[in-house]
Amino acid sequence: MTPLDRLRIEKAAADCGFEMTPLERDGGLELRSARFPETVLVQPASPSTLTVSASSAGLLDSVDGASLLTVDGFGPLYDVLRTAAAHARTLPNRVADAFRRETASMPRSTEAERIVVQRVGQNLFRAALLDYWQGRCCVTGLAVPELLRASHIKPWAACESDNERLDVFNGLLLAPHLDALFDGGWVSFAENGKLLISKALAAAESERLGVRADWVLASLRPAHCVNLAFHRAHIFRDPA
Repeated sequence: MTPLDRLRIEKAAADCGFEMTPLERDGGLELRSARFPETVLVQPASPSTLTVSASSAGLLDSVDGASLLTVDGFGPLYDVLRTAAAHARTLPNRVADAFRRETASMPRSTEAERIVVQRVGQNLFRAALLDYWQGRCCVTGLAVPELLRASHIKPWAACESDNERLDVFNGLLLAPHLDALFDGGWVSFAENGKLLISKALAAAESERLGVRADWVLASLRPAHCVNLAFHRAHIFRDPA
């Protein structure tokens, strides 16, 4: 690893959410953050490529679950590190743990008080989805955070625990019209992420809404699929 390689990896790490001083290991740098225990190892592989590996499965945005990625240059490295840091910050139970910490002393004796507590959870859930999907609708790519909606796959009321309600894999970050369609069961997603449109939604109305049959849910993970199966069975207007 050359001094220039080290400097550029350290800058990429700091810019992408790994704010702690990296540790030198196996010819590369181990990137760390005080916000999560997981680490990422970046190693120069050639003058133009780097390899990236993570201490925990699921941090790297690879459909096949690969634990090692090769990236071509420092531009793509930024994308990989931003995704890894976002995934680490929003791993299952991490959002629920934050919710429990923030609401531990809040009263719940009245309906109004319970609504306030629930709103804290919903705000944390939205922030986690914005982080996980990096501020973009996971279907359309719309990148206006103020317009995006944190949509539960399995509804809040149907969840059995805070861990389930606040699991990022039980949520999609959606454009507002797509959120309304998904929440109402007018659309859903197949196991491969392909958009499913209910037969109850007339083709002309679907066209007016700008719904496209070729839309696909990006970066679908197995944990999403479990919740999407519930949505197709209980929310979608054309259950399998």
